[in-house]
Amino acid sequence: YVTELIHTSAHAFLLFFSNLGRVYRLKAHQIPMVERAARGTALVNLLQMQPGEKVQTVIDTRDYETQRYLFFVTRRGVVKKTLFNAYDSSRQAGLIAINLRDDDELVGVLAVNDGEELVVVSQMGQGIRFSESDVRSMGRDATGVRGMRLRAGDQVVSADVVSTDRHLLTITDAGFGKRTDPDAFSRQGRGGQGVRAMRLHADKGRVVAGLMVGDEDELFLVSDSGVTIRVPVADISVQGRDATGVRVMNLDDETLVVSVAR
Repeated sequence: YVTELIHTSAHAFLLFFSNLGRVYRLKAHQIPMVERAARGTALVNLLQMQPGEKVQTVIDTRDYETQRYLFFVTRRGVVKKTLFNAYDSSRQAGLIAINLRDDDELVGVLAVNDGEELVVVSQMGQGIRFSESDVRSMGRDATGVRGMRLRAGDQVVSADVVSTDRHLLTITDAGFGKRTDPDAFSRQGRGGQGVRAMRLHADKGRVVAGLMVGDEDELFLVSDSGVTIRVPVADISVQGRDATGVRVMNLDDETLVVSVAR
């Protein structure tokens, strides 16, 4: 299923960030051009990835200067901000993008500029909004700082850049979802527990995704049984932070939503 769709040019750089905290770089023209219906080329044939490593985020850049920083978010709530141009390297074996603790993995990487704000969402339905300026710029191999304090058993599932003309979409593994105005999340300093982003009950499951969406967007939802559906964002109702959402995907018993792609 599609997780990244990038409009690029032949000489742009594509940065591939892995769950193990490494980054690999290709020029776009190094990815073979194929016919529309072709299967494509497996990334393991293009990147020297390690066993058990998978790509979490792809960032496209022409000059390493359009966005000033790359902002990293890990499963354990650690965040890090590093100058974008620190990743201007052609090393084939990849670079350390963030120094992860043994029990942690990279969830996502965001390109940000000065003054932008971010929202981080956890599996248990918590959300925290803070400014990128709350995190000082660090070196490429730094570990980072606490971005979100998590309760026992909780973990970060998503992060995105806040946009006032879009909504925060939250989706659970039981197939429920809603959109919420980001202004419902007051800005805090980094490192707190945040506030409730979605009220969860046993039959509503746990949050698997939290991302900013516009009315014109569409979503792919994928279940662990391999079923994929496509849903217009406009069909998902706007509700408050304390709401439980509406049914977005019908699932069989024991089947769960495992991925959501804008």
